Amino acid sequence: MVKGSTLGAGIPVSAPEGAVPVIVTLTMNPSVDVNTGVNQVVPEHKLRCSAARYEPGGGGINVSRALRNLGEESLALYTAGGNRGVLLQELLAQEGLRHRALAVAEPTRESFAVLEALSGQQFRFSLPGPELSEPEWRACLAALAALSPTPAVIVASGSLPAGVPDDFYHQVAVLGRAVGARVIVDTSGPALQATISASLFLIKPNLRELALLVGRPLDDEEAVEQAALELVGLGHTAVIVSLGAAGALLATGDGCERLRAPTVPIRSKVGAGDSMVAGIVAGLARGFELREAARFGVAAGTAAVMTSGSELCRCDDAERLYRRMRTVRA
Repeated sequence: MVKGSTLGAGIPVSAPEGAVPVIVTLTMNPSVDVNTGVNQVVPEHKLRCSAARYEPGGGGINVSRALRNLGEESLALYTAGGNRGVLLQELLAQEGLRHRALAVAEPTRESFAVLEALSGQQFRFSLPGPELSEPEWRACLAALAALSPTPAVIVASGSLPAGVPDDFYHQVAVLGRAVGARVIVDTSGPALQATISASLFLIKPNLRELALLVGRPLDDEEAVEQAALELVGLGHTAVIVSLGAAGALLATGDGCERLRAPTVPIRSKVGAGDSMVAGIVAGLARGFELREAARFGVAAGTAAVMTSGSELCRCDDAERLYRRMRTVRA
């Protein structure tokens, strides 16, 4: 760990010595995830929960965690503030992830999930995150730009906290192009809308988000393909539309291809999207062409739904499902 180094409000910069990995994830609104369980959720009653389990969370952080599961190293760059920000750093250190905290004044948010034993259903609650000042979010861009050597892939994932402009990920894309990095964005709402003209390497909307981006309902497969190709026409190298259990649609300048997901027992859908992104990036890191990297991403996302609670994909499951997909394709 960097000795005696601090950033901003005095939170340690939690990154090991050494060169920056070729893959960097950026999480502007991370969380400390608290997982527990009860026999039954009943209103107006005091519910006795099982022992809590604490995990680091947030889009980019989960992508980094899933990448580690898949055998690829990355640097997780994220904001952190208050006591929960310190706890978040400790949790990442315990998992052995390379990480670097960007200090903010307000505390990191907390999310918690409750598994109801009687029904097997999970109830998820996300508390408000910090509000960042303009100097704080601009410092995040500066920290990303200052990485040396420059990353080959930047994954900007997750929601934006209050105070951060909707076009923040667009600014990340501009920065990435300037340093020659492939930029992948996985977000939603106004932050996603603001990336339309960003000329990203990859954007990953789901069906609902895709319909919002093109401003019309998508009633059949042909309409979905046309909408995805419209986004490619705006300058994005690839668009991967998440189709849930059906897999994904890959759209590039060469056209569209549907990547069917293998049928597996579903235990939890939590983390499937982050695992898909990690699988795509891991595939690229292994030298796969984009089509095969996307296929491995679908395999990793499918592997994640086979795990319980908030657990991400497992490498053995992802590899096995990928081999099955290649066999079916052949």
